[in-house]
Amino acid sequence: MDTTLEKLQEWRKNTMVEHLGIEIVEYGEGFLIGKMPVDHRTHQPMGLLHGGASVALAETLGSIGAALSVDLSKKACVGLEINANHIRSVREGWVYGKATAIHLGRSTQVWETRITTETGDLLCLSRMTVAIIDKK
Repeated sequence: MDTTLEKLQEWRKNTMVEHLGIEIVEYGEGFLIGKMPVDHRTHQPMGLLHGGASVALAETLGSIGAALSVDLSKKACVGLEINANHIRSVREGWVYGKATAIHLGRSTQVWETRITTETGDLLCLSRMTVAIIDKK
């Protein structure tokens, strides 16, 4: 893993990740932690955190985690499947996602993301399968 938090923040530029305000705050072997604001960018019409925003956070963390575990000069990581169980919601503040590698194979990876409130209440549990493909 030859990167820094600053380099990871650069990946956000001009993407949905930047638009939603997602930031990477910590990473290590087999895990990645990010945070996302709960505000007008991530609300659904009733003023709650949009479930799709939670999934976007989970996919962002799983994808970046996968990318950190491969040689990006030879391989690319693409989402194959993602699911999410929305357990509770929140109206404001920040949510935190911790993505953990469950399986790091040669052709697939599985990442689990737990999204919590600032006080640690579980909001969403997501699992993502990532395909590891050869770059052309």
